[in-house]
Amino acid sequence: MPEPLKRSLLTTAAFLLDMDGTVYLDGRLIDGVDSFIRFLEDRHITYLFLTNNSSRSAVDYATRLRSLGIPASTENILTSGDATAAYLQQLMPGARLYVVGTPSLRDVFRTHGFSLIYSRPDAVVLGFDTGLTYAKLRRLCDFVRQGLPFYATHPDINCPTLTGYMPDTGAMIAFVKASTGREPDLIIGKPNRYMVESAAAVLNIPMNSLAVVGDRLYTDIAMGKAANIPSVLVLSGETKLEDLALTPYEPDFVVKDLGKLSDYLQEVYEAAETP
Repeated sequence: MPEPLKRSLLTTAAFLLDMDGTVYLDGRLIDGVDSFIRFLEDRHITYLFLTNNSSRSAVDYATRLRSLGIPASTENILTSGDATAAYLQQLMPGARLYVVGTPSLRDVFRTHGFSLIYSRPDAVVLGFDTGLTYAKLRRLCDFVRQGLPFYATHPDINCPTLTGYMPDTGAMIAFVKASTGREPDLIIGKPNRYMVESAAAVLNIPMNSLAVVGDRLYTDIAMGKAANIPSVLVLSGETKLEDLALTPYEPDFVVKDLGKLSDYLQEVYEAAETP
C-alpha cells in the first residue's frame, strides 16, 4: 500500500459507504461487512451509508440494514433525497416546491420545511418516482418550460433489481430534456460533490477527513475524485478488475470486499502503533 494512502486512511474520521454491491447484494449481506463495521466501531471511526436511490427514506434503509444484522439508525443513512432537501433548505428555505417522487421522498421535503404544491411553485424537484404517471411528467415539463429552477436528486439511468433493471431518475431527466430542451440546473447525488458536502455537514466532520467506499467507478469513485477525498473500490458488486483499464475514474485503492478492507486497515493501524 502506498505511503500517502496509508496516511490518508489513518487520518480518515469517517467512511462514506455505498450500499448495494458494497454492503449487500441481491438482498444478502456481503461477506466481511460485519467484521468491517466491528473494526470501525472498535476504533471509534464514524461511518455513513450513502445511496442515490431517493425513492425510499432513511427509515426504510435503516430497517433493511438492521434486518441484515447491521446496527444502523437513520443517523447512519444519507439518501440523495436527504441531500437534495438539505441543499435546497439552505438555498430557498420554506419554498413552495413541485416534487415528482414517491410518498417517502415527498415526506423528506416536508420535514425540511417545504410546502409541496401542484400550481405556481418556486422550483421543481425530480426524484426516483416508482409511481410516475404521464400527468406528473407533463406538469413537470410545463414548469421546466416556464423556466422555473429545476433540480434532480441523482443521475442514475437505471436501478438494479433482482430481475434486471428499472428506469431511474436519469431516464426521467432524459424525457424532460427531450420535451423541454432543459437539463436540471443541478443534480445533487453521486457522483457530484454535493453528496459529500451534505455528508460532511451531517457528520460535522471536515470533507478532507472523509473517504468513500463503493463498487461503481462512475458514481462512487467519481464522487471521491470530484470531492478530492480518498476512494476505495470494492470488487463485490458491479465493477470487475478488468474495468479499471477503461475508466477515467481511478480509485486510490482496490480490495475484494469490505472484509479485506478491514484486514488492510487493521494492518495499517497496527504498523502505525508499533514503536
